[in-house]
Amino acid sequence: MNRGTARGAYVGARVPARAWPSLACGLLLAGCQLFQREPDTPSAVVRPDVPVEAPVEAPSPPPRRLSDTEALLAYHGRLRRLAAADLAREHDVARRAAGKAPTEHNRVRLAMIVSLPGTPFQDDTRALGLLDPVARNGESELSPIASLLSTHIQERRRLEASAQALQQKLDALRTLERSLIERKR
Repeated sequence: MNRGTARGAYVGARVPARAWPSLACGLLLAGCQLFQREPDTPSAVVRPDVPVEAPVEAPSPPPRRLSDTEALLAYHGRLRRLAAADLAREHDVARRAAGKAPTEHNRVRLAMIVSLPGTPFQDDTRALGLLDPVARNGESELSPIASLLSTHIQERRRLEASAQALQQKLDALRTLERSLIERKR
């Protein structure tokens, strides 16, 4: 077999000019077939006399109700983001609710508000008084959160007292330093 002949039959073969449009259309159609998506489900036979039913979806379960502890933790998170005016309104609402119905939930809710540092209504003694009966009730669902809040408030008070004592010592040292400087003059 002659090399030149075999090569010429494939490489050098000329396509007639009138075949180019047919060839181009064929290539375009073949290329379009590559981009078509296959259906996710097998195609079904549609019969006009049989009604098609929509697939039945299982009903979603109702949203889970938060426990009192979870609701109070979410409430505390919301309190931390409130502006001062909104926080004052929330304090009034919680105070009235605890006055009308002194439930454990309302007591812990009010204790959370009055224990917030930096608020005009901060009263740690009152918060501890509200939390103490709830924390002592071992059968209550809110006993653990009341104990946690009570411990947190007591620890914060201890740290504040310690910081205040350290500040007094620092002020006394500054006064002593000034008096020593003045004596040397």
